[in-house]
Amino acid sequence: MRNAPTVLHLDMDAFFASVEQASKPSLRGKAVVVGGLGPRGVVATASYEARVFGVHSAMPMGQARRLAPNAAYLVPRFTLYRTISDQVMALLRELSPLIEPLSLDEAFVDLEAGGAAWDEESARRAGERLRADIRAVTGLTGSVGLAASKMLAKIASEQAKPDGLVLIEPGTERALLGPMPVRTLPGVGPATGDHLRRAGITTVEELAEAGEDELVRMLGKAHGHALYAMALARDQRPVVAERETKSVSVEDTYDVDIHDRLRVGMEVQRLADRCVRRLREAGLSGRTIVLKVRRYDFSTLTRSETLRGPTDDPAVIREAAARLLDSVDTTGGVRLLGVGVSGLADYTQEDLFAQAAGERAVDLAEEAVPQAPAEQVDPAERQWRAGQDVRHDDWGHGWVQGSGLGRVTVRFETPQSEPGRVRTFRVDDPALAPAEPLPLVPVPASPTRPASGEHPGRPASDPDGYDGRSGGGVQGPGAGRDSSGGARVPKSWSGTLGGGAVSRP
Repeated sequence: MRNAPTVLHLDMDAFFASVEQASKPSLRGKAVVVGGLGPRGVVATASYEARVFGVHSAMPMGQARRLAPNAAYLVPRFTLYRTISDQVMALLRELSPLIEPLSLDEAFVDLEAGGAAWDEESARRAGERLRADIRAVTGLTGSVGLAASKMLAKIASEQAKPDGLVLIEPGTERALLGPMPVRTLPGVGPATGDHLRRAGITTVEELAEAGEDELVRMLGKAHGHALYAMALARDQRPVVAERETKSVSVEDTYDVDIHDRLRVGMEVQRLADRCVRRLREAGLSGRTIVLKVRRYDFSTLTRSETLRGPTDDPAVIREAAARLLDSVDTTGGVRLLGVGVSGLADYTQEDLFAQAAGERAVDLAEEAVPQAPAEQVDPAERQWRAGQDVRHDDWGHGWVQGSGLGRVTVRFETPQSEPGRVRTFRVDDPALAPAEPLPLVPVPASPTRPASGEHPGRPASDPDGYDGRSGGGVQGPGAGRDSSGGARVPKSWSGTLGGGAVSRP
């Protein structure tokens, strides 16, 4: 381990939800939940205001709505999230060539490798400068942890949340870790945590006191040695700029258990096709097909089959996944299904004709697999999803607050405007169309283009419609409309359109 706190861990604060709040002035300071809005959807990210009510990521959306019924529920806008993530990663690359991204909103940085820090003072300056740059470029906040190792830097960033910086001074690591729960350490999940708790080990200090031999006896050689080292604040893992992809997988969690065996099989086929698309997008193939099944009692089963050579043929992967499913008892219901491919390679042994046939098979499978009844919506309304960017010929840029019964409610505002007016239109209004997201930070105006915060076609003075609450769902044709044709803002709102389950980010 290093002698100086030159490993930086950045974690953007409630990233998806924070982007939505920054993009939509009427939602700032309000409870916002981003994820799949259908009955089988899951929460991707919840704002800190929503977390007060107990909402958290990976929670079924139905449960989130019961806990926070007045929150704004929005679909993810991954294109915008990736754009902002690219901006943040570019700022990290200015600090060091050694950047290890973990997700769109999280990364490790080796400050020493880039000459950005060499002691406590320089590390703190680099961290504060990064936080200021992120705010200036994106308008968002990130929490920074600084320490002598990756494990400690991540723990420090968790302590810094939200919008803070924590530096762990060398020599204080053991005292800091000691009283923390064992779940704080990487690799200690629910199962390992319960196993340790039954043995009377609940804190990191008790883990260290148990001794290496005892931990090896309880958890196995590799896991026992690793946990004992981490309990002593030892972490030799380097920041790795390019992490090799070991597997490609997709999974869906279902709000209502699936009992019908035919339906389970169809879901596995659909997941296999999604997995193939991810493989091909990455230019990869794989030899080992993996099926994951979490049953009604939360028991999780994993089955795998290794092929003779790597493949990205959808027919081959679907057939393998189906064979694996045959060996799993789904009596009682299924809560989660997943299909993955490991043993990756950047080539495939299938010939071009087989691949072409496989691509056609994916298209046919997409057409053949019926959607669950709960996910079916009126085709005319399918395009209007809560949180979606739209533009109106007269009112300019806005976003969908809700849709139903042939109507769509839109709030017209931009990241740089005041909370905007709400209007309700027919879903087939020709003046209303989907739009691209606007930048969160103002773009300098040119003589031929209005500034991004302006509303072309909207009166400069617009006192109507905002009372500090979060938007309006449509209750019926013409519901919520005022005498001028606009929509009044109800006391609470959440998006109304459904969708399939959303895989965890």
